[in-house]
Parts: sequence; structure tokens; C-alpha cells
Amino acid sequence: MNENIFKALVVSENDDQTFTRKVADRFLEDLPEGEVLIRVHYSSLNYKDGLSSIGNRGVTRNYPHTPGIDASGEVAESSDSKFMPGDRVLVTGYDLGMNTSGGFGQYIRVPADWVVPLPEGLSLKESMIFGTAGFTAALSVNALQNHGITPEQGEIVVTGSTGGVGSISVLLLSNLGYDVVASTGKSSETDFLKGLGAKEIIARDVVNDESKKPLLKQRWAAGIDTVGDTTLATLLKSTKQRGAVATTGNVASANLPITVYPFILRGVSLLGIDSGQTPMNLRCQIWNKLASEWKFPQFKKLSTDCDLDNLEPEIEKIIAGHQRGRVVVNLQ
Repeated sequence: MNENIFKALVVSENDDQTFTRKVADRFLEDLPEGEVLIRVHYSSLNYKDGLSSIGNRGVTRNYPHTPGIDASGEVAESSDSKFMPGDRVLVTGYDLGMNTSGGFGQYIRVPADWVVPLPEGLSLKESMIFGTAGFTAALSVNALQNHGITPEQGEIVVTGSTGGVGSISVLLLSNLGYDVVASTGKSSETDFLKGLGAKEIIARDVVNDESKKPLLKQRWAAGIDTVGDTTLATLLKSTKQRGAVATTGNVASANLPITVYPFILRGVSLLGIDSGQTPMNLRCQIWNKLASEWKFPQFKKLSTDCDLDNLEPEIEKIIAGHQRGRVVVNLQ
């Protein structure tokens, strides 16, 4: 077998501007420039990967392309002295899987500045159970804690709670002693969310007020939102004095229909979570937490496994909003 050839999921654009996906052979020389070549052992499926897989130009400009914004594996080659062949590493965020060939291939080549040494306490597979979703959830919890939000202040609401960011947020917050209220449109997932530690499950309509009132009755000490649009606005309008909401996504919309009143009358803070460009010092701090004091045992229940050949139905599910928890992709 030619060692320069590897398997990857390749998304291609057809003449009629539709897109097709197939597992195909790729060559190492086709990979972009970078100091570190990594043999990928595991990746994971995120909503952004789903968008790239269907030809969303806001995520990926040029095709053919291999998605996968997460990857963990072993260094195969490195021209940077920080990394040696055989080092176990992970990469999440930056441009990986967007316009740089991503983790749905058995090899990636990336700048050394993107590469995180695998923290002691995490296996390569475990790091991908977390992946970008878990990293984003942990950044959100960390931001709320830095804002001074404590369990004694009251309930924290998590929207999109069965998704990757949402489910890991529920898990982290509940294990840290917070009373977590999980919002979901999937009533069938009550047991799943209770198993992660949610104190209460509410329908997503409860946090989707469309009355256009500038303020609502105060309920939440804080929130983590993955949805955007009127859901994020509702959380901000119903957060208690000097509370905070971490915003991590825009599954519904990037719009924010709101007045300034929650901010100037209640002192509510909107905390933006940018996991893709997180500075390396904070990035390593968060990964070390996930490998140690925040590595709660239930996290292994969050994931299902698949390989490249069986990734197609999982992509369809995440695009349709039917994914639960995390999907780990085995590329060994």
C-alpha cells in the first residue's frame, strides 16, 4: 500500500450546484502547508461539519473539501521543535475543517500554533467525545464562573440541551452543583437529560417569547444558549439582576431582537463564546480541566461511535436537528 495515500470523506460540488459526499483516496501532497502532519485516530461530528458537508459557503468556500473541525491523533512529522513524531495531540477550531482539510480524513497538516498536546488524563477518543462541543461548553461554564455566577444564585437554563454543546453544558453545570433547567424540543429525551443531571426539563417554547416585551419576569441566574434569535432574547429578558448569558451558536438565526433594557436596567451581561480562536493559554487551561476536575463519569454516555463509511446518516441527522449528544468518528 502506498503510504502517501489515505482515506477521507470528500465533499464535491456537481455541475448543477448540488453536493455529493463519498469516502475517497487522498494524497498527502494534497494537504495544505503546515509544520505538523498528524495521523488522525478520531474526530467528531459538529453542526458546522454538517453545514460544510452540504455546501454551506459561510463555512467552506471551495470544494472539493474534507470537513471535520476536530481531530486527535499522533504526530507523524513535525518541523517545529515543540512536537515530535509519536506525540499525542488534538486540534479543534481555528480553520480546521472549514477551509483547511479536516479531521474526516486519516491525515491533517496544520500550523504548529493550532496543536494542543493531549492532556494527561484524557485518551485520544475521550478528547473527541468532548471535541469542539465540549470545549465550547467548558468555555461557557468557565465564563459564567468568572462572572461570579454561583450555585446559590439560582437556576441556570441551557437551550438546545440535547445537542453537543447543550448536553455537555448540562453535565458540567449539574456536577458543579448548579440547578440546571434544560430546554429542548424533544420531549422523548427527558430521561437522557435527567441522566446528565438536569433538575427540570422545559419545552423550548417556554424560552421563546415572541411578545416583544422589553423585559420579562426574572427567573434565571444565568444561561447558556446555543439557539440565538428570540430564544437568546428571551433568556436575556428573563435573567435576574446582574446575571449573565453565554451565547455559543445560532441554530435558529443570527438575529437578536432585543432592546438595551436587560443590560441597562438589570445589568445583565451577554458573554460571547468564541471557541474557534481561543488563545492557546486559555485553550490549554480548559482542556486540562476537562481532563481532570471536570471529567465527570457521565460524559462517556454522551457519545455514539461510527467510522467514515457510516458517517452519512449521522450528517443527515445533525442537519435535521435530530442528533443527541456526540458522535465520535473512528479513523484508525
